[in-house]
Amino acid sequence: MMKFGYARVSTADQRLHLQLDALGAYGVDRDRIYVDIGSGRDFERPQLLELIKALREGDELVVWRLDRLGRSTKDLLSTVDQLTARGVGFVSLTERIETSSATGKLMLTVFSAMAAFERDLLAERTKAGLAAARARGRKGGRPPSLKAADLRLARTMLADQTISVTEVARHFNVGRNTLYRSLKRES
Repeated sequence: MMKFGYARVSTADQRLHLQLDALGAYGVDRDRIYVDIGSGRDFERPQLLELIKALREGDELVVWRLDRLGRSTKDLLSTVDQLTARGVGFVSLTERIETSSATGKLMLTVFSAMAAFERDLLAERTKAGLAAARARGRKGGRPPSLKAADLRLARTMLADQTISVTEVARHFNVGRNTLYRSLKRES
């Protein structure tokens, strides 16, 4: 039996150390850990597809947490069912789930359903909070890059034919598109 690991982070800024260390501590060789960088929901996960191709009967797929493997409960259970049908075991270290037993399979189903429920609740709370803030007159999002005084100066600078848009944008430390959008929004 060979142990294979799968790790995923949503952005290149995030660190894999925690996942890689946990997989290594469980006995997964570093050269058998497949890593994807991309959002679980929208990302195709090419390394996961390669890993699934590499797995053979009797092997074990190990992840740090359930959400690293599946985008949704349906996706997670489908992947694990596919592995089980091929005789491949599945282990999630954080939730301490091992699908080699009936109890492990039950726990996988319960945990993945709870994770989906938690994600849905978070989305609902976020939407409700944003709606409540809007009702109180608050706008969300980033503050404007350029203040009204900056925009007045930018218009004056742009009126001078010897100064380019690029130079004006550079003066305010913004991109050309940001300058154009800010001028358009202000007028």
